[in-house]
Amino acid sequence: MFKTIKNALKTPDVRKRLLYTLILIVVFRLGCYITVPGVNNIALNEAMANTNGIAGLIDMISGGAFSRFSVFAMSISPYITASIVIQLLAMIIPSLEKLTKEGGEAGRQKINKYTKMLTLVLALVEAIGVYLSYKSSGIFVNQEFLTGALVVTGLVAGTSVLMWLGDQITNKGIGNGISLLIFIGIISRLPSGVTTLWNLMIQEAGFSTTGLLTALGILIGALVLVAGVVFVQQAERRVPVQYSKKVVGRKMVGAQSTHIPLKLAMAGVMPVIFASSFMTFPAMIIQIFVPDIANQTGFLAGLYNFSIATSTSNVGIGYSIANAIVYLLLIVGFTFFYTYATFNPDRKSVV
Repeated sequence: MFKTIKNALKTPDVRKRLLYTLILIVVFRLGCYITVPGVNNIALNEAMANTNGIAGLIDMISGGAFSRFSVFAMSISPYITASIVIQLLAMIIPSLEKLTKEGGEAGRQKINKYTKMLTLVLALVEAIGVYLSYKSSGIFVNQEFLTGALVVTGLVAGTSVLMWLGDQITNKGIGNGISLLIFIGIISRLPSGVTTLWNLMIQEAGFSTTGLLTALGILIGALVLVAGVVFVQQAERRVPVQYSKKVVGRKMVGAQSTHIPLKLAMAGVMPVIFASSFMTFPAMIIQIFVPDIANQTGFLAGLYNFSIATSTSNVGIGYSIANAIVYLLLIVGFTFFYTYATFNPDRKSVV
């Protein structure tokens, strides 16, 4: 593997693409520290001192940009949502389906254009929701209309820049740009994770054997989880196919045996994204209209706790169990329907 990497780096084009990708990654990380205009940094630090629930999940994906309320606070999530919506529409709109499957390069460019347009609309809606959610927390310099317009414009512009960075990495860099930005955002939290593990082992009273065993358990569990995900993702079922004898020119070609590879997890990560969005959506809506819902009781508070149990453990065990059961059922259901919609056995048999 290292020899292959070494030989690849000897190619000028590969070195150029790699350097270009690294520069854009640095730009992305710098943008995560540029606060949106109109934000009071002192009030922001107090309000974001403990980001849990939905805010914590968004902050993890954005690489800490959300807790800093930077221009990249919304990350690339509007683009991901737009891509999912376009894929779903392609299943039910014949013209869009034809454009996706038979349009070629021109069709791909049109689909990409539609996705970007929808991304801007979703980014605008999400930016307004974020502004309304934190308007009462006092993190903005004032609550005038111009301040709100400035904040919303900054958030939408940040998402647009991220979308452009992803396209540039895909076209002129190495790998899929959008996936790479998400990956960089998540692994940027690794130093804090390493610090947490170190604090488990080295405490004020000295070295902790219990902390060492806990840290080893976390590391082993993470490695097993990653290995399991890769194994299932790469697994395939090979359907045997037997070709009969046929005449090619003046020769008789003998029977051939081959197989059709069918991926075990055809839906990939889409059902998980659908289920997660479905579960966290109520909490996002409730938080917009009731900012202090976390300190209240009643039906809405119960629904909010049930919704955020996907991404936090600061709720009752009953909420966590109920959330896990519904989350599992949603993943199974979305997996079935997504596979049913995307995989056509009749078309596969003809091919």
